Amino acid sequence: MTPRPVGRTIRRSAGPAGLLAAATVLALTGAGLPATAGPPAAASPGAVQTGSQSGGSELSETTRLADRRSLVVGDRAYAMGDETGLYPATGWHTRGEMGGFWTQPLKLLDGIWFGLDGAWLGKDVAAAKYTSGHGYQRIDYGGDVSVARTDFVPDGVRATLVGLTLKSSTTKTVKLDVDAHSELMASYPWGWTTPNAGEANLPDTGSYADGTLQFREQGTPPITNAAPHDYTALVGSSLRPTGHALGANHRGPQDPAVVCPADGTPPAHCDDSVFGKGTGGRLTYSVDVKPDKPTTVWFAVAGSDDNPAAAQREYQKAIGNPEKLLKAKSRDRAAIDAMTSVDLPGDRLLQQSVEWSKQNLADSVQEARNLQIRDVNEGKSYPAPVGTVDVARWFGAGFPDYPWLFATDGEYTSYAAVAAGQFDTAKQHLRALRDVSDLLNNRSGKVAHEVTPTGDVYFGSNTSAGNTDETVKFPSTVALLWRWTGDNRFRDEMYDFSVRNLQYVYRELDKDNDGWLEGLANVERSGMGVEKLDSTVYLARGLRDLADLAASRHDQTIQQWATTKADDLEQRFETQWWMDQAFGYADSIDDPANPANDNTPIFQRHWTGVTPMEAELVRPGKPTSPLASPEHAAIALDQREKPCYTGEFGLFHTGTGPTADPGGNPGASCDTVVSGVRSERAIFSLNTSIMAVAEGNFGRLGENQQQVYTTGNARIQLDPDVWETPGAMPEIAPSPDSPANIGRAFTDRSMALQAWGTYGVLWPVVHQQLGVSPDLGHGRVAIVPQVPGGQQKVAGSNIRLGGGSVDVAARLADKEIRTDVQIKGLGATVTIGAVLPAGAKVRAVSLDGNATQYKLVTTARGTEVQVAADGKTSSLRITLQ
Repeated sequence: MTPRPVGRTIRRSAGPAGLLAAATVLALTGAGLPATAGPPAAASPGAVQTGSQSGGSELSETTRLADRRSLVVGDRAYAMGDETGLYPATGWHTRGEMGGFWTQPLKLLDGIWFGLDGAWLGKDVAAAKYTSGHGYQRIDYGGDVSVARTDFVPDGVRATLVGLTLKSSTTKTVKLDVDAHSELMASYPWGWTTPNAGEANLPDTGSYADGTLQFREQGTPPITNAAPHDYTALVGSSLRPTGHALGANHRGPQDPAVVCPADGTPPAHCDDSVFGKGTGGRLTYSVDVKPDKPTTVWFAVAGSDDNPAAAQREYQKAIGNPEKLLKAKSRDRAAIDAMTSVDLPGDRLLQQSVEWSKQNLADSVQEARNLQIRDVNEGKSYPAPVGTVDVARWFGAGFPDYPWLFATDGEYTSYAAVAAGQFDTAKQHLRALRDVSDLLNNRSGKVAHEVTPTGDVYFGSNTSAGNTDETVKFPSTVALLWRWTGDNRFRDEMYDFSVRNLQYVYRELDKDNDGWLEGLANVERSGMGVEKLDSTVYLARGLRDLADLAASRHDQTIQQWATTKADDLEQRFETQWWMDQAFGYADSIDDPANPANDNTPIFQRHWTGVTPMEAELVRPGKPTSPLASPEHAAIALDQREKPCYTGEFGLFHTGTGPTADPGGNPGASCDTVVSGVRSERAIFSLNTSIMAVAEGNFGRLGENQQQVYTTGNARIQLDPDVWETPGAMPEIAPSPDSPANIGRAFTDRSMALQAWGTYGVLWPVVHQQLGVSPDLGHGRVAIVPQVPGGQQKVAGSNIRLGGGSVDVAARLADKEIRTDVQIKGLGATVTIGAVLPAGAKVRAVSLDGNATQYKLVTTARGTEVQVAADGKTSSLRITLQ
């Protein structure tokens, strides 16, 4: 069985005060739900963009709702169904079981369904519109009694809340049926592992008490090293039911269930899986609706992997005051929206993508407790745990199949997170990786690759070479956070592990002592050499970053060691890795099948060929720049912009060209090198991000350069003709070799929301276009913006740096460049400036109206004008000749 639908790679706002005022709430104090406000702004039929009553935007869709996944997330729970309000079997890790209602590390329900007077919402009563907001979703239904359903997940609570607002033009008493079907199941084992989910999953039982349905799974699975458990899910409302029922089904209109097979070709639609052992129940209510007066009923789905008492506590937290929780959710999301607020008049799509990418990051935060750490060896074994991590908090990689802890994903995502001001989760992600890795690998320094919320580590132990790139990226991610926050305590907390990271790779992953590390990296494909390009690139960056961390701690031994290694690698890099005939860098070297290879380059056109231009190296006394030489970078980036590498929505996983593979070459050829593998024209949002960042590092911000890739990621998130879930950036774009998710079975799709794609939006805007480059660990910050070609202005406000923030605006017009900066709450030394247009010459420079001294600095981005700024508010004018 192939673990991923398209081949394994890289592993493997509604403000409550205004919104709630109109509703009369049954079973609660206060009340109502988000309602769309403002005129439609989207041009495409079926899609609507509006402003919510809190000022945050909403995105709405009216077409093919049954073919689209919905998603609401909190840090302790999440839920996925479709955009009609039904719950098709979803996902492929355990086929059909990855959707529904979850609280890490536990699935609670397959779904919850609502019926009015015998007519089921989403089936008998069609959904008219699905709306995605900042932290919530809403589904609108027509009929004599109209219904607006709003779902959200309060942070800090292991529960999902669903509110139904009923409205009628006449007085009515409505019979409201609520079906729920349980599936109490841990996030590991999966469908194809040993043991598998069917062996680990025990039958659920259902009962009724105090107006709620209670589902439990108790016992010890018949698996060696399994522990006893007592899982509980609760469903109810504080409105008292008039009746209830229990039984094996109760899936609303999805009875009788179509069951997905464990493997093979799935049906177009199914309702449950062969691994399922859940049960069901129904609650019935009588609701009085008065003419033209909205009436809202709230429901909660809560649970715990501890015991029924713990589940009951979570249920009471949720159902006690949903209005208060919704207000808190809205306040938190408004605060996220207020950070890194950008104004991009020349690229409003990218501006909107920044807004939604910040929300995507917030939607990715997950937390679990008491993770039992064990090495399951890619699903082949199930040993006893080696220890426990009490609390882990992280950016979930992707929903529904990857909402757990990854090193690769988190390291890339951290660059987006710091640009969005979301420092805390990035720090917690690194802490979780360190804690798990040290237990798993006996403090070797190796970083674990893939960790489920149960604590089961699928891949990344000392027993395999593993993914070398993510171990060498760890010190760089620590340095990134230290530079953006100035947090020396965090630096000190992570320093020992960072040192051990690089000591480990040189001790264990350079068997031939040539300085090029062995092991897997981001691309896991056949025919590659044992030494990979991206591991080399990120090692070069990691060495420089570790040297910087060491210098700040006055650790001269480690500083000298890392600097010596970095100098040697950088001096030999271009000679070893550059391939003239390929117009780019080799993907790997040292073919294990050919002992005579002796580090001969192997070229396969994988996306990792862009990493020498993407990763910036911080070298003392020199401008920060990528590893690639400027000459080779220009050639390689020109090449990657061509149709053999770039499609409509961004960068292919593996470009097209001459190949010895029997599958032949389905696309254009841009070089004469004969590869041993076929192309893979799947456009991952990460691949496109890497290219967007690489272009920006070399000042290539034009409409045929960086904008191709930032627009590609923005469109799959925001273009109604492309999106699946409005506002959510997916794992893979519609591609020649990877059809759009909306046309595929729910059990055979890429992720509806994948965090790493935000790297290709937030980092290019904040770090490259706005030029924000903090080094707060050393008490300084540089703000040197570059206005993209064909545009006149870029601006951003409340960009978080340490305990303060910066506002920046850059304008280019009439032979004048203007940079305005306001610093708030920082005690750093500030440099401001601008990147000159290619070939431009400076006539005069003034700061706050007075002529000033300036430096012209040649960087990878171009020629920069740099000026020391003393005040908290500075206005720089550069007059061009």
